[in-house]
Amino acid sequence: MSRAALLVLADGRFPAGGHAHSGGAEPAVEAGRIRNAEDLADFCRGRLNTAGLTAAALAAAAAHGHDPLALDEAADARTPSPALRATARKLGRQLMRAARATWPGPELDALALARPRGAHQPVVLGLTARAAGLGPEDAAYCAAYESAGGPATAVVRLLSLNPFEATAVLARLAPDLDRIAGLAAAAARGSIEELPAASAPLLDIGAEAHAARPVRLFAS
Repeated sequence: MSRAALLVLADGRFPAGGHAHSGGAEPAVEAGRIRNAEDLADFCRGRLNTAGLTAAALAAAAAHGHDPLALDEAADARTPSPALRATARKLGRQLMRAARATWPGPELDALALARPRGAHQPVVLGLTARAAGLGPEDAAYCAAYESAGGPATAVVRLLSLNPFEATAVLARLAPDLDRIAGLAAAAARGSIEELPAASAPLLDIGAEAHAARPVRLFAS
């Protein structure tokens, strides 16, 4: 196992399409729930402990070796918003393209064939980590970091927030990231039915409202 592969996979420059998405931050800014770095910290912490935990567990389970098609169905069941389901599959399709070019392997090929329109991004992420020789906890860390890092980066653009402040928010979330990754990796050792299914209704509501907006900076 090369831990350097974890750096490549978690790098924001990895061409997986995440830069075009705000992780729910744009509708939260529009609704006035994110106005400054303190609000951003609250938003990221909440997202990390709900959608982030769910995504990290799905990614860890895929890296552990659970059936990716069953995990994709579990991801559908854990994503009540049609807009978020569409986003997750779009991101999964883009990540799959990058993953197969970087770490080609039969498991990625099989999932791409079974889900030509894209599997849920956390499932693809976990399978990508597996193809790169990484373990469940590595996959969980990638998913957990994405759940907070995406909104933090987006808010820098949405509010012209000082990037030093946004980075400080992520740094202070390190203990939460460690905890969520650990919980997700532990859950991945159990059955798919027992994986976390934490929800964030405001993220779902915001995603549906955002999808209907004629003008927006981010795709989601």
